[in-house]
Amino acid sequence: MKLFYAPESRAVRTAWLLNELKLKFEVVKFYIGDPKMRAPEYLEKNPMGRVPILEDGNVRISESTAIAQYLVARYDNDGMLSPHPESQDFPAYLQWMHFAEGMIMPPVNTIVVETILLSPEKRNEVNLGRATKLLNRALSVLDTYLEGKDFLAGKFSAADTITGHACIVTKNLGADLSDKPNIASYRERLLERQALKDALDIKQ
Repeated sequence: MKLFYAPESRAVRTAWLLNELKLKFEVVKFYIGDPKMRAPEYLEKNPMGRVPILEDGNVRISESTAIAQYLVARYDNDGMLSPHPESQDFPAYLQWMHFAEGMIMPPVNTIVVETILLSPEKRNEVNLGRATKLLNRALSVLDTYLEGKDFLAGKFSAADTITGHACIVTKNLGADLSDKPNIASYRERLLERQALKDALDIKQ
């Protein structure tokens, strides 16, 4: 199994889940904006020129949430990281597995563009303000849901590697969680997991 990875990218989610599943994998490491990801041989693997890509035998898949669903379907044989479809936790598992990409990351992407990627003269304060408002709304919904809960779907699951990682990213970008204590404590619980520490510290 091979993971195409860059620090501070969604590939961290995949490395984290692979570690939680105790699966061995080879890492091909890049950095965000690496010209190597625009090379023809890389674009053959992922025409979007992004990470992650997971190669598992003759399977190649590149959307981080799809990779998570693939990995638990193929390798989580004891159901440690994915509730059974008949479990009362299964609907929540699906909801929060997809909440990150549906609700959190779109405004995060806009904030990154407007505050980091664009030069100051090209930035749009209206876009930034709208994205900040949408992100705060999404995080408020998540904070309310997490009241009295340690994880998103009963016990720790693959959903936490996706939406939990999104919470970590928002904080790293400077999101104020002072009025969202449940997310703040959830984030700290996740950062204590050795599998995540290892995913954040890949050095190959």
